[in-house]
Amino acid sequence: MEETLVYSRSLYDEQNLDKDIIYKLILKHDQTSSKLKKLKDYYLGKHAIENHTRRSNLPNFKTVANHAKDIADTATGYFMGNAIRYPKTDDMDIEDLLEAFDSADVDSTDSDNALNMAIYGRAYEYIYVKEGENELVTRSLEPENTFIVYDDSIEQKPLFAVYYYQTKDDVTEESYYQAQVVTETLQYSMSLREQKKESEEGVPHSLEGLPIIEYRNNRYMVGDYEQQISLIDAYNSLMGNRVNDKEQAIESILVLYGAALADTPEEAREAMEILREEGLLELPKDASAEFLKNVLDEATVEVLRKALKEDIYTFSHVPNLSDENFAGNTSGVAMEFKLLGLEMITKTKERYYIKSLHKRIQIFANYYNWSQIYENAKAIIPQFSRGLPKNLLELSQIISNLKDKVSLRQLISLLPFVEDPDAEIKALEKEKETAQEEPTFSQNLPYEEGVTDGQSEVLGEAESPEDGSGDGPGRANRKATRRNTQAGK
Repeated sequence: MEETLVYSRSLYDEQNLDKDIIYKLILKHDQTSSKLKKLKDYYLGKHAIENHTRRSNLPNFKTVANHAKDIADTATGYFMGNAIRYPKTDDMDIEDLLEAFDSADVDSTDSDNALNMAIYGRAYEYIYVKEGENELVTRSLEPENTFIVYDDSIEQKPLFAVYYYQTKDDVTEESYYQAQVVTETLQYSMSLREQKKESEEGVPHSLEGLPIIEYRNNRYMVGDYEQQISLIDAYNSLMGNRVNDKEQAIESILVLYGAALADTPEEAREAMEILREEGLLELPKDASAEFLKNVLDEATVEVLRKALKEDIYTFSHVPNLSDENFAGNTSGVAMEFKLLGLEMITKTKERYYIKSLHKRIQIFANYYNWSQIYENAKAIIPQFSRGLPKNLLELSQIISNLKDKVSLRQLISLLPFVEDPDAEIKALEKEKETAQEEPTFSQNLPYEEGVTDGQSEVLGEAESPEDGSGDGPGRANRKATRRNTQAGK
């Protein structure tokens, strides 16, 4: 959980930002960025066990079971495995908006945002005009170097955003912060040192509203595995010690009873080398030798390992998909119960993400002068679809049962392989129109084309024998008719 950075609106002057305040805010955020860096390190497999030390002559395996990455990737895939859909409405044309989103590659940005939310508990998106062009593009920024400052009102409205990084002067060897500060209308570039602070004049960024948007994973901006790090460390330690014990068992200590290996340390080292190479030891008659063995209670260790692993996934609410409970062909309802915890935290992600998406829509609409979309941004309801394998047979049965009870568009949208339900409906209607326009041919049409009116009468009589049978005399008459027709030609 991170404290929200707040600044008094009464003291805030967008045209003349106080550089000392910006510098202090950066220092405050930089103090908490170590926690964010730790979260990223755990995702990348850099865990605390890598710093574990033992005596130089003891084995020291540093096993890393990267549950953090598994949890983050599973939660991200479930939440944003499929691109967000924006359904069209009769009241508003959003085709231009969707094309602008495609041009800005928002799907990739959404995927990066979702992963940052899982790791850090928050994500930041920067919307800007592409250099040398007039199109908007989006980019996901690193939360380690980005923060938003809110006002001190009860609504906590955003005042400005800061993206910074630490650099070094090659001449003076002095470290300082280079920062980009954006407000609702201006953008500043600042070089901030403790004694000297330089800033360019604010440049209009032509985007109404703050172009850096914050996406929260939940209310307190907690990452998906942040509270399980101690359990992950315990699991790594257990597995590392387990391997170390196995290695030590292999290199057991040899104990001699009633005999000495050598008289001097030098002779003992030489004797141990010979013993290691030859594997033979000659002892006096009454002497004996044995290895000291560390008895390992594998059953107890395995119980503890399973308990730790279960707790890691249980308290993260992200299921272990490699668990035996997910094996086999599970029905849709049973799968929903197994994914209930993940579904709950994903719903929370959705709620906060939609709130920020409306800000993105407004920025795009304002830049491209789409007044109707800008004023009714909240009327656009993004649709999320879960990244799960679908049982198409079960889904087809559901659609069949809902026919004439639910709109066709809604039924088609349930199909995972249909990306655009509206386009699919149009294609379906076009196929029906084409099928109606095509002429219907009789099965006997090629045969009847060569038959005269008189012969048709004979044919009609031949095809209606008194006994009602389609074989016998009727079939013979049809053959005779065909011969007469060919002779007439």
